[in-house]
Amino acid sequence: MNPKFLIPTPDPLQVQPFWFQLLLILTFYIHLILMNTMLGISIIAFWENIRGKCDNKQICKDISKTLPFLIGFTVNFGVAPLLFLQNIYGHFMFTSSILMGVFWLSVIILLIISYYAAYIFKMRYDEIYPFRSIIIGISTIGMASIAFIICNNITMMERPESWIRYFDNPSGLLLNLSDPTLAPRYLHFLLSAIAIGGLSIALFYKFRYQRGYTSAYNKIGYGCKIFSLTTIVNFAVGFWFLESLHPLNKGITTPIGLFFTISLFTGITTGLLAIYNGLQERVIPTLYWAMVTIFFMVLVRDFVRAIHLGPYFHLSEFTINPQYSPLIIFLICFLCGIILIGWMAKCAFKATELKGGRP
Repeated sequence: MNPKFLIPTPDPLQVQPFWFQLLLILTFYIHLILMNTMLGISIIAFWENIRGKCDNKQICKDISKTLPFLIGFTVNFGVAPLLFLQNIYGHFMFTSSILMGVFWLSVIILLIISYYAAYIFKMRYDEIYPFRSIIIGISTIGMASIAFIICNNITMMERPESWIRYFDNPSGLLLNLSDPTLAPRYLHFLLSAIAIGGLSIALFYKFRYQRGYTSAYNKIGYGCKIFSLTTIVNFAVGFWFLESLHPLNKGITTPIGLFFTISLFTGITTGLLAIYNGLQERVIPTLYWAMVTIFFMVLVRDFVRAIHLGPYFHLSEFTINPQYSPLIIFLICFLCGIILIGWMAKCAFKATELKGGRP
């Protein structure tokens, strides 16, 4: 069966798809930074609790105070890119979500459990001493499971040829486990999260050290070490991921292939600069280069999706019914929301500083 016959007709758009593509990239970039930080520090706290080292470093207790905030920010900032993705590629994503409907709906349950466990880890940190590893483990495994389900959905929406399996299994229990990109994509994501989690720890304690918290100095090196070593390992996984992609993804004969190649090599270069600065424990330069690297990897991800879906769909195929007022109103609200959330984050950080006391 030709998978093209399984692809629904896309709904008309009110503005040119370029706007949704731009907003998808920008909002997903913000969401990805928050998501990596959230999952990364959770994995680090889980690992350190298993090792029994957190009581010596205080890192896990500080993570416990931050994790619920990060989960909230991550979920809220994940709404916008999901909506923009649905605006452009909804006829692909809705289909893949239905094919794996049971797992897709379980994301809500897993998120509630992870969020609740994170709050227990924060509010009952001292009381649950014998069970800290279990509690933070439940939260971490829940979030990692959500990431695995999302990776399955994304790879399935990019490969309509895999939809044919529905006729043999219409129960909503399909996963894309046979996709050669799934394992390296997921591992690449997990290692990126651990790296950004380590960098966020280094940045947090650098700010505390600059404010006179002398005990924070050693933790800066701890975070930089996690970032640098994990990113080095992730380079190997990244090349594995690159090799698993469809051969079309590596060509430079088309404009999209050329932009893909430029973005990829730029991201590799900035990633190497981030590793170098991380090994030198230069937190701020490491942060800058890491943020640039993430941005170019977001572009790479977008170009890969466009190339995969190229045989089935192009943005030029959309029917446009011009109506720009909703976009203008959204952009104004979005800007106001960013400012308000920034102010809230600043207030929350100050409140945490005041409660923490000086070591």
